[in-house]
Amino acid sequence: MRIDFIKVCSLCLCAALCISVVKHAGATIHPRDTEITPRHSGSSSRAQATASFSRKFDFGPGALMPGYQRVMPQNIYSREAGFGFEPGSQIACMTRESKDPLRADFCTSDQPFYFSVAVPEGNYNVTITFGDAQAESVTTVKAELRRLMIEKVETKPGKFETRTFTVNVRTPQIAGGGEVKLKDREKTTETWAWDEKLTLEFNNARPAICAIEITRADDVPTVYLLGDSTVCDQPREPYNSWGQMLTRFFKPGIAIANHAESGESLRSSLGARRLDKVLSLIKPGDYLFIQYGHNDEKEKGEGVGAFTTFKTDLKKFVAAARQRGATPVVITPVQRRTFDQDGKITNSHGDYPEAARQVANEENVPLIDLNAMSKPLYEAWGVEPSKRAFAPNDNTHHDNYGSYELAKCIVEGIRANKLGIVKYLVNDAPRFDPGRPDAIENFKIPASPLATDAKPLGN
Repeated sequence: MRIDFIKVCSLCLCAALCISVVKHAGATIHPRDTEITPRHSGSSSRAQATASFSRKFDFGPGALMPGYQRVMPQNIYSREAGFGFEPGSQIACMTRESKDPLRADFCTSDQPFYFSVAVPEGNYNVTITFGDAQAESVTTVKAELRRLMIEKVETKPGKFETRTFTVNVRTPQIAGGGEVKLKDREKTTETWAWDEKLTLEFNNARPAICAIEITRADDVPTVYLLGDSTVCDQPREPYNSWGQMLTRFFKPGIAIANHAESGESLRSSLGARRLDKVLSLIKPGDYLFIQYGHNDEKEKGEGVGAFTTFKTDLKKFVAAARQRGATPVVITPVQRRTFDQDGKITNSHGDYPEAARQVANEENVPLIDLNAMSKPLYEAWGVEPSKRAFAPNDNTHHDNYGSYELAKCIVEGIRANKLGIVKYLVNDAPRFDPGRPDAIENFKIPASPLATDAKPLGN
């Protein structure tokens, strides 16, 4: 099949071609390399955030599906346009002979690319149609800051798949006044976690995107995460945290809202109003997962300690969630990679894991003992092989594989506690034994494009 290349010079695109390819050589500057001021969700934005919110996009130059917005390579995101590819994307859009306007055309690339849509703060169901009438496609989808939404969807020539997931979008503004005190990194490399848009990353061997539909999902339960660098959405490779892998294990109809941040302790999260932000949004039926300890154990001062200030502050988080009808879940801090001479993990957290266990017991709340589960996990890997689960030269922060395995531990904790959200777990999430981790050789999730040598805050 011959493919004719055409250059877009004006609005007069040739409509007579059965197959057309339009390419856009995007700018080399990536939005994460420039500082963007996070959008404040004021009253006008809240007015837009209604159940009727819906955006539909038809990718490619073929016949336009009624009610859809056409997307072509020259559609580069801007606040004024409200949708488009992020700068730097190298996109080819094609059309095939078909009577189905939604599946007759698509956009693809030989490298990862990003597509963004301006949306108000909230939860959204995202439905994507994948496939190509004439060739195979293989796609991985991540959202916002590398949250894994769809691990892998493959289509054969002439076959199409439609998948839906639920994603959370947030802004720094706190209802009732004030805002989260963001760190510098949250205004630059992490700006996609707080800005005015929903950003999707399309990755793997050959993504083929036919259509995207985004609809408001106000009525879904939300799992809020608060914690440190081992939980948060890490913006760049090789770092990754279990919070941004957890999304892969849930069906549509439930949202994961990751409000954790690198370098945070219970006290600093209170001071930065991260808990206040969550409390301004959380509702009955929601969950609050709380994992701290890595940075709390470094805090000094009279009376400061695991069984004093840490327990007191952790109980504040628990009580606040309960007061709003949500279910708090305490998570013990994940182990560091600290092996002794016998190949056994030593406790680097002092009394903090036990303090978290005591709070869960005293307050009668579910406990996910990630500290206990990560010990046999690391020991099963072994001293040297375990390095492949962590970022290079780092014994605290994990890479994609390590955080994926830890997310499986969290899923096991959800099952063990018989939490109501068990019903939202995907069908292909089998039981997981930390003492028998998945072989790293079988881990195939593609890395995101951008990388950094700078370690996350905290250790």
